[in-house]
Amino acid sequence: MSASVSTASSPLYAIVLAAGQGTRMRSRKAKVLHKVLGRTMVDCSLSLLAPLGVTQTALVLGHQAVDVEAAVRASGIAVPGLTVAIQAEQRGTADAVRSALPVLPALATGGGRVLILYGDTPLLTVERLAELLQKTTGKLGMISTTLLDPFGYGRLVRKDGRAHKIVEHKDCTPEELAVCEVNAGIYVVDAAFLVDSLTRVGQSHATHEFYLTTLVELAAASGEEVAVISAPADEVMGVNDRLDLATAESIFRTRILRSHMQAGVTIHDPATTFIEPGVVLGRDCELYTGVSLRGKTRIGEGCVIDQGCVLTDVTVEAGTHIKPYTVAAQSHIGPRCQVGPFSHLRPDSRLHEEAHVGNFVELKKTELGKKSKANHLAYLGDSTIGSEVNIGCGTITCNYDGFAKHQTIIEDGVFVGSDSQLVAPVRLGAGSIIGAGTTVTRDVPAGALAVTRVPQDNKLEAADKLRARFRARKAKS
Repeated sequence: MSASVSTASSPLYAIVLAAGQGTRMRSRKAKVLHKVLGRTMVDCSLSLLAPLGVTQTALVLGHQAVDVEAAVRASGIAVPGLTVAIQAEQRGTADAVRSALPVLPALATGGGRVLILYGDTPLLTVERLAELLQKTTGKLGMISTTLLDPFGYGRLVRKDGRAHKIVEHKDCTPEELAVCEVNAGIYVVDAAFLVDSLTRVGQSHATHEFYLTTLVELAAASGEEVAVISAPADEVMGVNDRLDLATAESIFRTRILRSHMQAGVTIHDPATTFIEPGVVLGRDCELYTGVSLRGKTRIGEGCVIDQGCVLTDVTVEAGTHIKPYTVAAQSHIGPRCQVGPFSHLRPDSRLHEEAHVGNFVELKKTELGKKSKANHLAYLGDSTIGSEVNIGCGTITCNYDGFAKHQTIIEDGVFVGSDSQLVAPVRLGAGSIIGAGTTVTRDVPAGALAVTRVPQDNKLEAADKLRARFRARKAKS
């Protein structure tokens, strides 16, 4: 969803709580920095805000705050008006929200609404939050879910069908423990009501923490009807350990695959196909077993991505066939190309229309022109290669002299014979031919033939004499 939910007269703020350590992850890394399909959990939450029309965001951090902030700012996620607040001591969700108030001074004026999210709910959707914002017409709205086994969760207690209060599991009576509707912890709150209510939240008798759930009881006590939106349990699940993380990734992956298949992509084996959320696929693409598409990869219409391919931040134009077990990163592959099998395109490689890169060919910072071919066992680094060039098997560009990288330029229509070494910096002129086994150390003029191999000398009957000598030596030993 891209339509903004807020308006100029009613600004929408966001507070994202991500201060916890996540001890059950058993990790030296902050919990919210663990990834689900290539995206950190905190980024999953932050990515929801801009489409909703949020104007300012407070990210509440505590454990490894410096590392988490650095990762968020380096991720490229567009976070509206991002500021960081610190919760020095984890004393509950209400205390965490209270720590965000100094970095959102506009809340003190009482205008607008505040969306409160968490940094460990990676499966939450823009659509669900938009529904919450739309249906909350009073001071408070929340998301609930129903669990068959609600152990450990705060129960939503209703009175005459309306939300009355939320009771944490440790504080529940036996009757309240029987309730299966639980709090998902996601709220939209009138700014003035939030600021006022935070001054009235007391400590839990059982845990001595300050719980944001008190807002529901305060709103109900003032005669407000709390809007409650129900969501599927998996959509609002919080990730607490590695098992949860794997479960979340499986659900997220299935959701993404289903979306692509419904849009006209053939995925032959969804169980082994991994597509990250930033990937774009055109209609009539085919993905085979074991394909992994990562980052900002863009695949054009009618492409075939064959078995075992791994593409990261790669653009592939329409009609191209990426053959099995190709690995490519940060590269651009033009229309109707053929790449692979077992090819490796390292960053800043670019293939033009109908170019071919074949078995065990590696490119790095190399441009391969229209209809040019490097079909077998070659390394092409720091090179600019023109159109209709043939690169023979075993050819390498010697681009590194031990101190610096140098360019190889191959102009249109050049034929490079097998097992040639092109010692950069060097230029091969248009239409030139490089004989097989040649080591090129200086420029080759256009239309010239370059050959450096030693002249062949056929010694008659020498092969039989040599074999006889070897046999005698072997018998003697």
